[in-house]
Amino acid sequence: MLRSYKTELNPTPEQIQQINKTIGTCRFIYNFYLAHNKEIYESEKKFVSGMEFQKWLNHVYLKENPEYSWIKEVSSKSVKQSIRNAEQAFQRFFKHQSSFPRCKKKNQSNVKMYFVKTDAKTIIPCERHRMKIPTLGWVKLKEKGYIPVTKYGYMIKSGTVSCKAGRYYVSVLIDMPEKEKPQLNDGGLGIDLGIKEFAVMSNHTIKKNRNKTEKIKKLEKQLIKEQRCLSRKYEELKKRKKKKGEVTRQNIQKQVLKVQKLHQRIDHIRTDYINKCVNEIVKTKPSYITIEDLNIRGMRKNWHLSKAVASQKFYEFRRKLEAKCKELGIKLRMVDRWYPSSKLCHKCGCMKKDLKLSDREYICECGYRADRDFNASLNLRDAFTYKIV
Repeated sequence: MLRSYKTELNPTPEQIQQINKTIGTCRFIYNFYLAHNKEIYESEKKFVSGMEFQKWLNHVYLKENPEYSWIKEVSSKSVKQSIRNAEQAFQRFFKHQSSFPRCKKKNQSNVKMYFVKTDAKTIIPCERHRMKIPTLGWVKLKEKGYIPVTKYGYMIKSGTVSCKAGRYYVSVLIDMPEKEKPQLNDGGLGIDLGIKEFAVMSNHTIKKNRNKTEKIKKLEKQLIKEQRCLSRKYEELKKRKKKKGEVTRQNIQKQVLKVQKLHQRIDHIRTDYINKCVNEIVKTKPSYITIEDLNIRGMRKNWHLSKAVASQKFYEFRRKLEAKCKELGIKLRMVDRWYPSSKLCHKCGCMKKDLKLSDREYICECGYRADRDFNASLNLRDAFTYKIV
């Protein structure tokens, strides 16, 4: 069983320089492949595969243009992976699964340094407090003991090094033995996701909205303040450019880093809360879990609710719940988005078509009264029409 682990690195200044150099080269190669393919298609009406581009780059282009020899100074595996990523972006576009590939931008796009186990005999050694990454050597880990060490037989297949908000992270893929699946309970669980409360479950458990806490509100106020400061710096830069021409942007880069760190801190708090919620849900060991296939894109078109919907991170919750259910053998049922879970009476099955969003309590003619979201979770739990994810 392949399992991924991600943790923060504590690299030396020399290692930071090498990571930044590799990431910059990978970004350049990705954009170069896109531009070269556009040029070839306009002139010859054909598509250049990643393998053909790599051969042309190594045997023709670099020999004719020795000023680009710095491409050879970084890991060849990272360069190959960036070409493969660009080729996959083109293939998704041809299959109408995504839009046309766009160029990667410096300090904005998520470009990573890729490394891999070269053959069956060699290994990527990892100890409790450090890991040996090809072309970087031994790099210290900030979180000690999180990644399984190689002396116990765990093999690191591949990994990536990324940079976000001035901090460096390593993500590795490890081949691990499969665990025995636990014995599950007979009953199921219905989960109704929302904005007022993050999740209301059919077992009377309620997960509060993390974004309404004082900690998040304080950080969001601080973020607004730093964003205004950044905006003023950009406006001042425009005025100085008109008077003096080119000016330095060191203070702007410092302010950008402050904004990025606040964004990252808020994101980490929300992600940590989702991880804890998913862990607590699967610990109850139900035989199945039923959730609703929410139309997140349609919900975000309502500008009154757009920010609240985006900050709840419903898709990430669904993705992590799906992975955990697959690992433990729990069936994850997905109910269609048009299923009237909130409008159905759980007691008599009558549908209340005139139910408004402001009605927080469900009151039926048969005398049944219950919280709107709890009634929806019961209907999801007992739904007959669903698909197994």
